[in-house]
Amino acid sequence: MAQFTSLTSRALPIPVNDIDTDQIIPAQFLKVTDKNGLADALFFNWRYNDDKSPKADFIINKPESQGAQILLAGDNFGCGSSREHAPWALTSWGIRAVISTSFADIFRNNSLKNGLIPIIVDEATHKMLFDLVEEAPRAELTVDLATQTVTFPGGSFTFPIDAFSKTCLLNGVDELGYIMGFEKDITAFEAKASLVIGDW
Repeated sequence: MAQFTSLTSRALPIPVNDIDTDQIIPAQFLKVTDKNGLADALFFNWRYNDDKSPKADFIINKPESQGAQILLAGDNFGCGSSREHAPWALTSWGIRAVISTSFADIFRNNSLKNGLIPIIVDEATHKMLFDLVEEAPRAELTVDLATQTVTFPGGSFTFPIDAFSKTCLLNGVDELGYIMGFEKDITAFEAKASLVIGDW
């Protein structure tokens, strides 16, 4: 899993509620078992015309959006089916954090396992951020995972994340990688256990 410590980026606003995983990555792209090509499929039905040409006015197609790593989304982001390809597509395009008032539980868990930070904010902060990016599109936010803080021009706020996911993200390891970090302890325990069993 890609390590996450901190990032500074402008935020791309998509003020749409209930964006489901089929809108993030349509079903026809779920046949792949890796992330290759998924960046081009992100928000496919919103991003392209019927002839597959890009829609110039869609936010992630705009030249000034390239390189942005934060998505500012409407309420209830990532609802719908439990496809891990949704965070794959977002991170493949370059998004490392999504800000919303709420996330579907399965999407949230899949995101945390794939290096994508789901940042939950209250309604007032949510509205403030949308107002900010409308008034100052080039304004940058800084997400710091260690302090669980988002800093913006004029202030900052904290966000929740469970301790285990935070540890894994800061170290760039998944659950198996975390367990393997205790390999020496596990080996020592198994050796001790085998001696005890041998004495019976």
